[in-house]
Amino acid sequence: MRPEIKSAIVMVVIIAAAIGGLSAYFTSLEAPSSANSDKSAQMQSMDKSKFEKAPELRGIAGYINTDADQLKNQIKGKVVLYDIWTYSCINCQRTLPYITAWNEKYSDKGLVIVGIHSPEFEFEKDINNVKQATEKFGITYPVVLDNDKQIWNAFGNNYWPRKYIADDEGYIRYDHIGEGGYAETEKVIQDLLSERATRLGLNVATAQPLVNIEESRNGARTPELYFGYDFVYGRDQLGNSEGFHPDSDVAYSSPAQLQNDHFYLDGTWKNISDRMSLVSDSGKIKLPYFAKDVNIVASGESDLTVLLDGKPISQQDSGEDVKNGVVHTSESRLYNLVKTKEPGSHTVEILVSKPGFEIYTFTFG
Repeated sequence: MRPEIKSAIVMVVIIAAAIGGLSAYFTSLEAPSSANSDKSAQMQSMDKSKFEKAPELRGIAGYINTDADQLKNQIKGKVVLYDIWTYSCINCQRTLPYITAWNEKYSDKGLVIVGIHSPEFEFEKDINNVKQATEKFGITYPVVLDNDKQIWNAFGNNYWPRKYIADDEGYIRYDHIGEGGYAETEKVIQDLLSERATRLGLNVATAQPLVNIEESRNGARTPELYFGYDFVYGRDQLGNSEGFHPDSDVAYSSPAQLQNDHFYLDGTWKNISDRMSLVSDSGKIKLPYFAKDVNIVASGESDLTVLLDGKPISQQDSGEDVKNGVVHTSESRLYNLVKTKEPGSHTVEILVSKPGFEIYTFTFG
């Protein structure tokens, strides 16, 4: 064969090979990989009949960080975390750093968080109070006011806090009650975002390091204590012999011997369905407890002098709302009274300076 003919044949082969390689390369860019194809096929064949769909959000009394039309568009085709909470609940508050971190981390990857604010107490229905709380806790995602608990009931819920996660087709794929389970919850978020990305052919990196926040919970501690007579069925921990008397003014006198995890009153207090209100010119609340932090949910303007184990509380043990041993209450919210370095057994006393002070609960950390 003549050299020039041989060279021409070799050149044709090289060009053909180059064209074939380029064609295969561009085809690979357009077509999903076999792994992605397999994953997409698995999703299409997934039987979701065992999952319930997230209910429509109805009976909303107000919107924060969104409105009705905007919210519908926000959640359409997205992975949605529904967080049922109320702002004065300490257990809810302890979950918020995780939820706000997830919002910041995944909101541009297809996650929408919707706070379902279902109030425990009457003052939590006030949208201005809820707005102040969302600003305090750095909540920028949509929050809806479920004042009549229509959404709460539609989900069949009985707890604060509770998280439901729905996939981008609206099926509830995860349900968690209370605090904790943060790593598990975030992995579910990542998995559902990955499913959505594969379904839509998106290149979204969802497998990231998990949010790592030090938890402030302690295992053994005094349970939440309620002052409203409607809330104490099966958990009546008022230690006074006078007991509860619905809608009545009761003169209380605390005994010499106090029982752990029970609260005791001095003075005249009006018994109300969800709280007690001081009627006399002054009053006192005593509580032997085991915990690290002591909080109250309270309202009404008053100055509270805090004693710990019979002495004015020290600066070292004072909670965030204590200034020189005194807490000034005005807003309807949670107030932090005691914050010791370690959990332990103590007795806290609250000296109330004027009538009209209202207390709903003790909570502990």
